[in-house]
Amino acid sequence: MTSPRGARAAPAAARWFVYVVRCADETLYVGIARDVAARLAAHEAGRGARYTRGRGPLRLLATRRCASQGDALRLELALKALPRADKLRLLASPSGFARFARAIRSRGE
Repeated sequence: MTSPRGARAAPAAARWFVYVVRCADETLYVGIARDVAARLAAHEAGRGARYTRGRGPLRLLATRRCASQGDALRLELALKALPRADKLRLLASPSGFARFARAIRSRGE
C-alpha cells in the first residue's frame, strides 16, 4: 500500500506483506510475513503453518505490501473470509486486488 503524500515510508523491517499461495492439492493459503521468500521457504521445509505441511510444492500467486502489521492482519482476515472463487477472481485482476486491499484498509482506520 502506498503511504499518504508527505508521510515517510516505513522502514523495510517494519513492512508487512500479505501473500497467497496455491498448494499442490490446489487449495489456497493466505498468510502474512515481513519476508515472504523466507516464509515460503519455511512452509516448504515444513516449519510454516500446519495447514501447508505436506501440501507442497507451493506456488506464490500474489503479494501485497501493507503499511503495518494491523493492516496486514485485517487484509489476511478479509481474504480468508472470501469463498475460493472470489479469491481467484481478485487474484486474476491486480487492480481488483489493490482496490479490495484499499477498501479493507479504509474500513480499519
